[in-house]
Amino acid sequence: MTSSEFAGFYKLTPQERLRFVGEFAHLDKTELDILATSSALKIDTANRMIENAVGVMPLPFGIAMNFLINGKDRLIPMAIEEPSVVAGASHAAKMARSKGGFKTSSTRPVMMGQIQVVGCADPEKARVSILASTEEILRKANEQDPILVSMGGGATALEAKVIQTIVGPMVIAELLVDCGDAMGANAVNTMAEAVAPIVERIAGGRVYLRILSNLADRRLAQARVTVAKEDLGGAEVVEGIINAYAFAASDPYRCATHNKGVMNGVTAVVLATGNDTRAIEAGAHAYASRSGRYSPMTRWSKDANGDLVGEIELPMAVGLVGGATAVHPIARIAVKILGVKSARELAEIVAAVGLCQNLAALRALAEEGIQHGHMRLHARNLAAASGATGDLVDMIAEKMIEEKKIRIDRAKELLAEYSKRA
Repeated sequence: MTSSEFAGFYKLTPQERLRFVGEFAHLDKTELDILATSSALKIDTANRMIENAVGVMPLPFGIAMNFLINGKDRLIPMAIEEPSVVAGASHAAKMARSKGGFKTSSTRPVMMGQIQVVGCADPEKARVSILASTEEILRKANEQDPILVSMGGGATALEAKVIQTIVGPMVIAELLVDCGDAMGANAVNTMAEAVAPIVERIAGGRVYLRILSNLADRRLAQARVTVAKEDLGGAEVVEGIINAYAFAASDPYRCATHNKGVMNGVTAVVLATGNDTRAIEAGAHAYASRSGRYSPMTRWSKDANGDLVGEIELPMAVGLVGGATAVHPIARIAVKILGVKSARELAEIVAAVGLCQNLAALRALAEEGIQHGHMRLHARNLAAASGATGDLVDMIAEKMIEEKKIRIDRAKELLAEYSKRA
């Protein structure tokens, strides 16, 4: 199988979907068994991953369909508990196919480590002195990770600045490190720790913090998409989406929800692949505020033909080696399903999914209202929460939707009513 396009994938049973994914991604029986098991992460593994582990908390692991990224079909693994996200991404990705799908790009995987120096008699002189010792500092940093250096990565540059704070001026030395296919936190922090004594001696002050920054604005992923107005539902829907974007660009209250929609897609893929969701989220929201005001992570416009054009650019510090990606069995399978071979390739796919998820949300808002699909799934969740099983879940959900009474108390009433009939 080479195409991610599949009409009616949601109508299949979970077992049939898993069979399709297995054939697409060439999963072996062991990998298929892991995906089919709710407790794939064993407590012994969890105990090695974090402190004080007492169990694991599974999340739904879904597959977004129909993605065409840089001319290649992709199945997108997403770990998320929120209804309508996977379906929305799949639907929006299908609409994007006729115009060639998503086009992506990225910068080198460069992260920053910051070394904070306080108490300098002459902060500006200290800054200049640090920069004059760039060669010595970079050499010391690269001695910490010869394997990374041998693979073309490592510390590549040094910057320094003086900042004014509530406790006086500080000199900040900033080490730039190409992290290759790793997220890079461990490598960068190790290098920052190693060069801190040199920086302290040269600056004539005292070093306190030496740690990476999660605002990875040297490590960006971009995605772009054009969607035919006919595939969206017409010129009026295009106008509605652009108006929704304009609202977000002008109002931080709307912008927060706009960007949350982007992160629905981003975080779900980041989590599925065992990467650091908190780092990605912190970096994305900080990058959205780089102008001094909180702004949309996406941009929407229309071209000369009246078709919708979307763009996104985000810091994307994801990796394929180290961390949970290397030890979590589901994360390893998610990477295999994606078929990615580098951290940059993964970063670009994540950006494309974020753009696609935003498209799905804006289209729903512009055309039918966000609750249409969301509440249908919510009704099923409430039916299950009431204690219903099997066909009763769908019967109760449909009745609540028909009545427009999608509440847990109504679900329990219907369960009692239907149970008496049985």
